[in-house]
Amino acid sequence: MSTSTPSTSHGAGTGSTASPANGPANPVATANAADAAGDSPAAIEAGIKANDDRAFEESLGAMSPFEVKNLLVKMAKKGDEGTTRTLLNAGRGNPNWITTLPREAFFLLGSFAMEEARRTMDEPDYDLAGMPAADGAAARFLAFLDEHDRERPAQFLKRAWDYLDAEGLAGDELVHEWTGGIVGDEYPMPDRILRYTQEIVNRYLVKALDDGHAPATPYDLFATEGGTAAMCYLFYSLKCNFLVNPGDRIALMTPIFTPYLNIPILNDYDLDVTYIQANTIDADGLHTWQYPDSELEKLRDPSIKLLCLVNPSNPPSVALDDASRAKLVSLVKNERPDLIIISDDVYGTFVPHYRSLLDDLPYNTACVYSFSKYFGATGWRLAVIATAADNVFDDLIAKLPEDKKKALANRYACLTDHIEKVKFTDRMVADSRLVALNGTAGLGTPQQVMMSLFALYCLLDDHDAYRTKMQQLVQHRLGLLWKSLGWTLEPDPERAGYYSVIDLGIWATRLYGADFFAWLKENYDSLDIVVRLAQDTGVVLMAGHGFDAPEWSVRVSLANLNADDYIAIGQRLSAMLADYAEVWKAGGHPNK
Repeated sequence: MSTSTPSTSHGAGTGSTASPANGPANPVATANAADAAGDSPAAIEAGIKANDDRAFEESLGAMSPFEVKNLLVKMAKKGDEGTTRTLLNAGRGNPNWITTLPREAFFLLGSFAMEEARRTMDEPDYDLAGMPAADGAAARFLAFLDEHDRERPAQFLKRAWDYLDAEGLAGDELVHEWTGGIVGDEYPMPDRILRYTQEIVNRYLVKALDDGHAPATPYDLFATEGGTAAMCYLFYSLKCNFLVNPGDRIALMTPIFTPYLNIPILNDYDLDVTYIQANTIDADGLHTWQYPDSELEKLRDPSIKLLCLVNPSNPPSVALDDASRAKLVSLVKNERPDLIIISDDVYGTFVPHYRSLLDDLPYNTACVYSFSKYFGATGWRLAVIATAADNVFDDLIAKLPEDKKKALANRYACLTDHIEKVKFTDRMVADSRLVALNGTAGLGTPQQVMMSLFALYCLLDDHDAYRTKMQQLVQHRLGLLWKSLGWTLEPDPERAGYYSVIDLGIWATRLYGADFFAWLKENYDSLDIVVRLAQDTGVVLMAGHGFDAPEWSVRVSLANLNADDYIAIGQRLSAMLADYAEVWKAGGHPNK
């Protein structure tokens, strides 16, 4: 690995010993110039000379950390040229695993669906078939499974059938939803979510997010194109239905997934944000990423209309502990029963016995759950928004003043004459297609069938073998990372381990003392380390401050690389910090 001496400029450094007077290399200009001229050495040199101040770092600081990550990947690839070094991109949370059996069942089910389509019309010379029919579909499906009974996917589908039969859900209509859904021959109907998909996913959410505590009435679900679409639909419908308005105050529990920081301040929403910070520290001076009472009590402010959290958090990857949860639940129930909560629970399945706020505060909470991470299915774009049948959204809409009710009646007039009876979750469906295109709303039916099979896979896993394996997988990688940094993480039952935040301020101070960290802050920008890591070592991490984590912190994804790669990341990061310390020990000037 590279051990080049860092520059003491405020720039990002290039692996050279350029002084502040000479200025750092500009990686933005470097990358853009390389793109324009085919990545030629001359183009890169032109880019380096194009800027001699720290303006590029200011531009990086204003960018989304995900856009910065893309730039760092480009820089790391350029730095890797001519070396045997491997790019280690721990910047994004896309997992490097997939769940196999539900996918294999999907493809086998697809074969049966094509047989069903050809039953109603078959013109092979023209590659034409009909639409699968419901009448007698169950008997044909079971016969098909018998023909393939030696194959694991068929065995899985038969167990799924038996499970659904015991739940009173098996029959011709279920098979027709699967066969018609998988060939994608009709618009989704119901548009919000297919009937049996809702039944199956409801049961999955109870097991996965509520630790088996079923609600009195099943959740209303809206199937969406991944968790990011769910976020967009929620914020947009909250605005459209006057539940949040420009200038309103909302609260974010931070650190948090960057879009939750960015959406409220868009001119589309123009919201006033209060930050509730997970700033608890243990006796050893380390972050525990929980919320002290003093932070949670900010929610007493009645002007705060909406609370957003990612639980377990992103990037600390830690779930609310019992104390924080109890405080929040008590405060909402006793003092803020009108508070709207968006709880993004995508990482909940990586925590043993996880419980969403949807379980404790169903009236107040809209839960966003994505299948992407747990099942290695980011490309499928599978998520749901779950709300309780009795919820604060509908009640607040019912209490709106008459002028706003009239405006909503006009907005949704093409749907019904009785808009007051349309639930908020169904309004989200209409809003997702600007109301006028409501008839074509909904998640693609093949995607919904895949979602059902993922859910059934876990419902049939009586011993939670898959869940245990997923938790062990990320925890093992996490342990290797921190061991290579020279630290041992203490066990934490709330730690998901999907990401890890490394606070370089704490780490630098522990290794080299407070004077060293003070020098580091005085002479370098906090982005300097992630830029130099990419350029000089081929390691791509994300700056923590883009998530409202400590300024001198980095986020490492434990999902997308092999276990040994995290040892290398820890070693390269340690060596780079040692490089800075050597400059400091030598007097703080690169040429000494």
